[in-house]
Amino acid sequence: MRPLEDGPLVIAGAGSIGGWLGGVLAAAGRPVRLFGRPRMAGEVAAHGLRVTDYAALDRRFAPDDLPIETEPGALAEARIVLVCVKSGATAEMGALIAAHAPPGAIVVSCQNGVRNADVLREAIGRPTQPILAGMIPFNVVAMGEGRLHRATSGAVKIAEGAPGLAAYLTAPGVEVEAVADMPSILWGKLLLNLNNALNALSDQPLLTQLQDRQWRRLLADQIAEGLAALKAAGVRPMAATGPPPGVMPPILRLPTPLFRMVAAAMLKIDPAARSSMWEDLQLGRPTEIDELQGAILALAEAHGAAAPIAARVTKAIRAAEAAGAGSPGLTPDALRG
Repeated sequence: MRPLEDGPLVIAGAGSIGGWLGGVLAAAGRPVRLFGRPRMAGEVAAHGLRVTDYAALDRRFAPDDLPIETEPGALAEARIVLVCVKSGATAEMGALIAAHAPPGAIVVSCQNGVRNADVLREAIGRPTQPILAGMIPFNVVAMGEGRLHRATSGAVKIAEGAPGLAAYLTAPGVEVEAVADMPSILWGKLLLNLNNALNALSDQPLLTQLQDRQWRRLLADQIAEGLAALKAAGVRPMAATGPPPGVMPPILRLPTPLFRMVAAAMLKIDPAARSSMWEDLQLGRPTEIDELQGAILALAEAHGAAAPIAARVTKAIRAAEAAGAGSPGLTPDALRG
């Protein structure tokens, strides 16, 4: 097996998450290449790339030190490909990997949702290509002028199957763990990601939203719906970060002073944190609602469970996408119907 350092580590989708990961790994000496869209490439070309976090990490790259390439030739000779595009672009990126990356490159999905590794396998179409599911637990906010800020805590998890990969991807500012039961981890993360849409619709910083007990109760009820649908489907989610999914609803329903005490031990949240779905609405981009609430709705329908809050949240996100005016700034009561 080729050594992991024998070839570029390509970030396929150098947006907020991908650009941040690429910057941190480049700062640790990994041979990183960034492949992304012209908007972010132009920003980095003008200002350079700066990656920061809630724990005082601060790394800067001049524009020529770590540019974002916009052509798929960036995938040539890749040893590792971290796929960080939005779920809706997974098949497109898989086709580019098939056309431009070596057959032996290790491909890791670093995306929201539970289906992306399978979509990549189908799009790449090489039975021997190593393709692993991954889970990014933290939030990265694009601050403008090339600065990407990690605003929440948590360790990255990847599926077992590539010896030494987790250690190779671990660097100052990011911890990576290899796990055996990745599907259960992905479902556990999806339950937490149900808050992405609530945060997007609230138009509030994540910390402000989670300190509001009415928003937390709405999230708790959404997670309870998801747990019921997963139980009906015979799926047992595992904690992506923090306590087991089954105890999250009662924790979220605690009075705010108690919740703050419990949450402080579970998760670090920077005041700048917002969900990626909020950013999508602000920029007029399609959201990942189909991969999040949509996955719960599909399970519920298939197994005779009910998920009315997920349905209302999905409808509200679709309305906001259609309006194209950013976050609508809704209240929890508006989403309860």
